[in-house]
Amino acid sequence: MLTLSLIGIGCGDPAQLTRAAIEAINAADLILIPRKGTAKSDLADLRRTICADVLTNGKTVVAEFDLPVRDADEVDYRKGVDDWHDAVAATWSETIAGHLEGEGKVALLIWGDPSLYDSSLRIARRLNPLPAIEVVPGITSIQALCAAHALPLNDIGEPFLVTTGRRLRDGGWPEGVDTVVVMLDGGTAFQSLDSDGLQIWWGAYLGMPDQIILSGALAEVGPNIVMARQQARERHGWIMDSYILKRRR
Repeated sequence: MLTLSLIGIGCGDPAQLTRAAIEAINAADLILIPRKGTAKSDLADLRRTICADVLTNGKTVVAEFDLPVRDADEVDYRKGVDDWHDAVAATWSETIAGHLEGEGKVALLIWGDPSLYDSSLRIARRLNPLPAIEVVPGITSIQALCAAHALPLNDIGEPFLVTTGRRLRDGGWPEGVDTVVVMLDGGTAFQSLDSDGLQIWWGAYLGMPDQIILSGALAEVGPNIVMARQQARERHGWIMDSYILKRRR
């Protein structure tokens, strides 16, 4: 039988690997490493480094593949994502079939945690043949961001909301909460908000050697974040960031 292990590896610091993650990596017959283009070669490099550091059984095969690119021009966002997931699942299936004959343990090293703002579980359920799926949880970018700023995420007795930059930009400040965590922001959606009374805690490349964090009143720090983000993207060719916004009444 074919088993697929989705292994959370944290946000970039190999020290964030759990013992369960290390055991799952060594139990795999095949480890898949996605390549996301030269602009994001750092992500593949980190996965290679983790494998080199923790693999000890000498039998595990590490196979790399080029990740299909989502059509950014698709007007229907959900359809674009579904089509992309189908393409990724087909690539996974093809790569697995090229190394295993219908049985064995396959592992994918997932940035952060496979269960929070990650598509791996949805893609895994489109594989043909469908494998047994297991998840090894990892440190999320939310945890890493809070730790980097020494910040408790929730206020006492109060809820918080995790959302995307696209939804924040389109819908404005969500009702019923004073704390918002923003993930997958392709731009700087916080610029669409009235900054009065808002505080921001921002971080990019969390857990990596190039980690950047900034915090303060949004009206004051916002322009600095925009500039730092632009400079970092130009330097690396890509950026992965998230931020927390709190509204003070």
